[in-house]
Amino acid sequence: MARSSEGQSKVRAWREHWQDEADAAYLYRTIAQVERDPQRARAFRALAEVEDKHAARWAELLREAGVDVPPYRPSGRARLLAWAGRLGPGFLVQSLLREEAREVKTYLMEAHRAPGEGAAGLARALARESAEHAGRLGELLGTDGEPWHRIASGGFLRNAVYGFNDGLTANFGLVMGVLGASVPPRVVLLSGIAGLIADALSMGSSGFLAAKSEQEVYAHEIAVEREEIRLMPDLEEEELALLYQSRGIGPEVARQLARDIMSRPDQALREKTHMELGIGELEISPLREGWITGLSTAVGAFIPVLPFLVLPGPVAAWTSFAISMLSHFAVGAARSVFTGRGPIRSGIDMFLVGLGVAVVGYMVGDRIAHVLAVGRAP
Repeated sequence: MARSSEGQSKVRAWREHWQDEADAAYLYRTIAQVERDPQRARAFRALAEVEDKHAARWAELLREAGVDVPPYRPSGRARLLAWAGRLGPGFLVQSLLREEAREVKTYLMEAHRAPGEGAAGLARALARESAEHAGRLGELLGTDGEPWHRIASGGFLRNAVYGFNDGLTANFGLVMGVLGASVPPRVVLLSGIAGLIADALSMGSSGFLAAKSEQEVYAHEIAVEREEIRLMPDLEEEELALLYQSRGIGPEVARQLARDIMSRPDQALREKTHMELGIGELEISPLREGWITGLSTAVGAFIPVLPFLVLPGPVAAWTSFAISMLSHFAVGAARSVFTGRGPIRSGIDMFLVGLGVAVVGYMVGDRIAHVLAVGRAP
């Protein structure tokens, strides 16, 4: 029987939920295998078992809709994350925290638009459980607040990937533009090195200023919270008690706990900034962020230039094109770790972007050289 477009969309969403939950179980087990702390490893295995139950629920809904559920196979993104996680569990835990936070929002929207009470009830239940998982992961990472309400800062790996991507794409376009002008290889090399230095300095300074701005925003929010505690302690105490109650603490205990905390202003400030704002200690280092971004940009920008250091002209040009295109695909696949898309699709998108940059850069360089040559003609 043919399904309506609405029914097909529903089934497609359920398939995605099933895959996401099964991938989460797979990744939790991967973390448990590399985690050295036995207690944390047990916690990750317990989370994997819960994710298995989530996947089973979606599989049951799919079967009730007459859809065959295939044997589970990890998605390309899950395999990529698992590989990165084997280098150390910290990054993978951060990725799963973002994933659980995303699932909270997804399931809440699913509950709102679900056609039947069964699917809506399941989505609401899974939203609650995903929120609990995010909270447990936050505790393991030493963070607080509600991750689905926060925008996380980039971190080392994100800054490195995006800096590399910017340097590669910008300098690849520059090198292809100079090649289009049909100039000697030494001019291409000189232009590429100049572009590398300019890109690295530009991105490094941008990373420094962005981190400094984020640091200033956090400092301002904490200063505002400190002033509120000083000027309106009664309201802040009531708000803190409500925050405790939202964590499952009884009203009387929550009020007493809030009263005790508010009697120590420094501790009250730390508690409020953690629970209400999701801000911990200001560990952002603008200088470190600038170095990471600038250095990764320089590495990416060096790729199109490298062949001109070791190979003759025509061979260097084609080699530069080949390794730059492969690098575009690789960095696109790496970006899927942060965007949530499949690595193959993300890699192909980035490959096409690189190809477009190469074609446009070459054509512009060729056209400018032609115009200049005509302008100099007698």
